[in-house]
Amino acid sequence: MVSAPPFRQFVLKVATRCDLACDHCYVYEAADTSWRHKPRFMAEETVQRTAERIAEHAATHRLPAVTLVLHGGEPLLLGPTRMRETLKTLRYVIEDAGCAVALRIHTNGVRLSTEYCDLFREHHVQVGVSLDGDRAATDRHRRFANGASSHTQALRAVSLLRDEYPDIYAGVLCTIDVRNDPVAVYEAVRDAAPPRADFLLPHATHSDPPLRTDPGHTEYADWMLAVFDRWNAENRPFPIRSFTSVLDAFRGLPSGTESLGLSPVDLVVVEADGTLEQTDSLKAAYDGAPATGFTVAEHSFDEASGHPGFEARRHGLADLCETCRRCPIVSVCGGGLRTHRYSAPSQTTSPADPFDHPSVYCGDLKELIMGIRARTEASAVARVPAQRALGLPADVLHQLAHGYGDAKAIEHLNRFQRSLRILLLAKVFAAADGGTGPRQELVGAAIARLKTLDAGHKNALHEILGHPYTSVWALRCLDDAQSGRADPDDFAHLGSLAAATAIRAGVDAEVEVPVRQGAVYLPTLGRLVVGADAGRSVLLRISGGDCDVLGTPGWQGVRRAALPIFSGGGIAVEDTDPFRRCHHWDVAQRLPDSDAAAWLSAIPAAWDTLARDHHSYAPGIAAGLTTIVPLVPSLAGRAVSSTARRAYGAIGAGLPVVGDRAADSPASSLALLMIHEFQHAKLGAVLDMADLHDPHDTRLFEAPWRQDPRPLEGLLQGTYAHVGVTDFWRVRRFTAPDPEERAHAEAEFGLWFGHTLRATHVLAGSGSLTPLGLRFVEALRTTLEGWTSKV
Repeated sequence: MVSAPPFRQFVLKVATRCDLACDHCYVYEAADTSWRHKPRFMAEETVQRTAERIAEHAATHRLPAVTLVLHGGEPLLLGPTRMRETLKTLRYVIEDAGCAVALRIHTNGVRLSTEYCDLFREHHVQVGVSLDGDRAATDRHRRFANGASSHTQALRAVSLLRDEYPDIYAGVLCTIDVRNDPVAVYEAVRDAAPPRADFLLPHATHSDPPLRTDPGHTEYADWMLAVFDRWNAENRPFPIRSFTSVLDAFRGLPSGTESLGLSPVDLVVVEADGTLEQTDSLKAAYDGAPATGFTVAEHSFDEASGHPGFEARRHGLADLCETCRRCPIVSVCGGGLRTHRYSAPSQTTSPADPFDHPSVYCGDLKELIMGIRARTEASAVARVPAQRALGLPADVLHQLAHGYGDAKAIEHLNRFQRSLRILLLAKVFAAADGGTGPRQELVGAAIARLKTLDAGHKNALHEILGHPYTSVWALRCLDDAQSGRADPDDFAHLGSLAAATAIRAGVDAEVEVPVRQGAVYLPTLGRLVVGADAGRSVLLRISGGDCDVLGTPGWQGVRRAALPIFSGGGIAVEDTDPFRRCHHWDVAQRLPDSDAAAWLSAIPAAWDTLARDHHSYAPGIAAGLTTIVPLVPSLAGRAVSSTARRAYGAIGAGLPVVGDRAADSPASSLALLMIHEFQHAKLGAVLDMADLHDPHDTRLFEAPWRQDPRPLEGLLQGTYAHVGVTDFWRVRRFTAPDPEERAHAEAEFGLWFGHTLRATHVLAGSGSLTPLGLRFVEALRTTLEGWTSKV
């Protein structure tokens, strides 16, 4: 039995010495001196045993992936040869056990070279670099033992990553010194063009407090807010975790860092000698603070996980002192980093818990959090009109904003769309009332029939209204009526709705239905081809749910891929409804039996892929997707897809062909299209319920995946859809059946991650998102950043 939660992040101290002598280093300059007694490098046997223990731990907890961070000291002191063998051992041992590995390394940059970068690219290692800012800031602390500056080497390292190896560039870490100019430091970091960055408070405790030039002021908050103001004014050109964590935590989202928020910490450190330790920053508290007494040679990670130090980091609010628990912003601050709460016990105080104190940066954290909140809310409210948010509970919005949505969340969207369709039907009734013309008698009889069915067979009516293209039809009727160009044939479709409802309800009835383009259409059921000579209408006789035309020559029923888990029992392959021609791609005509059979085989295969590999999307798709409209394939044989904004519950797709590299098999390609297009459907439903942007902004914005700029809603739609695309390729890197396909997935993931993350910054900087829209986009960014290395 598993006794404690698993670790998912493993920091490996592959080297215990450093080529710099930074005077603010918590490893060599703080209270802990254990580094003196450890080997200079992690031995091959220790690497092997660590990998075996991680593989064992991942198998026990069925972890699909783990993160490994190579650290030190300076990990590049290991040398390229040892580094290569270390990476091979870690990746092969753990991945052979069925667990994917995300590798990261953090360096001071002094020894970073093209040889190292080529090695890291080969093994998909993300590289983060320490850069304290401009030369003046860097030279204050980051010097060689002889006093020489390391600034030139650090700049060379970030330039190498930025200009030649952007695919492995993880970002920049900057340690704050309030004596440095915050704007100059920010600009130096910005010029390094990091994918992301972080500004770290220097490690300090109540026993060894941080440097303050004016103890009466919250200097660290002032310094950080000066950086925030410049970053915000420049439309947030890259994520800064210190700020995005505050914004996320304030909205109840995971902060993504142990320095803020109440989320549990799942990280363990493996020292060069194989000893297991708690978070590295505890070295600043007292000698031996991170020690646990466990080793990889003698203990499993499950045994170590039960250590009181790890347990304390999982207890959230319960681990904080009374002052913190009473604080109104504790859910955002989280008490700060545990290390910063330490106060050495004295002869007059109890030594029971030396961490039972507010952070030594308590005042700074409070001012920083409130300052970010005030700036963000004020700027957002000033730019956009009041927002609307109808019937979206916080937990549902939380899921959807992060790009996901389980069955419960999608059912909220379903219910709203159901209500919307009932309202649209009532408006069509009103628009048809008092009309004249050859179809009016049919229309009046249909309205009367539908009202009777609504009274006694509401569920049957709701099934017909649930057909995605009913909304398309209703809006077409209303738009045409408003413009004075009402089409009698469109309003006559009410007869088709009434007949389909009567069949679903199992009642006896005679219903006159219109003939449209030589056919009678029954929504959700199919069409009867009657030919051009059949007249303008046909009288259908319905008895006990059976209709005299069903199954007769000329009847073309809607085929369904039977999938019991779906809300309607399967997915309709809709190639009959006349109102499906609303997609931005040509819809296929009635499919021959052989083509239909291919669809009825492909859809369950795609669903198997979704259910097996894409658990974040599959339940929501099963709850909300009812219909796939076959599209005409592209001339190039590419997979094509489309979503109609007003046809919630349906997507259009071309059946993928063998050899299409959009994904590596027809089943996975169709699964990708289903994720992509249902993301569009979800966001469209959210936009029906909530205002995320100013609809009056007519500007066009850069869309990284297109050559032409897009309107704001189009960019938002594309971004939301491509979060799903990015996640598909993220997972496919580990689930594709052969190395070539996994390599293709790796490249696709990198491409779509970069495009989509860039789009979130364009949206956030547009100035036209509502406060809710800003939170929504920031949540999407948080999701994206959670899929790659954290600096």
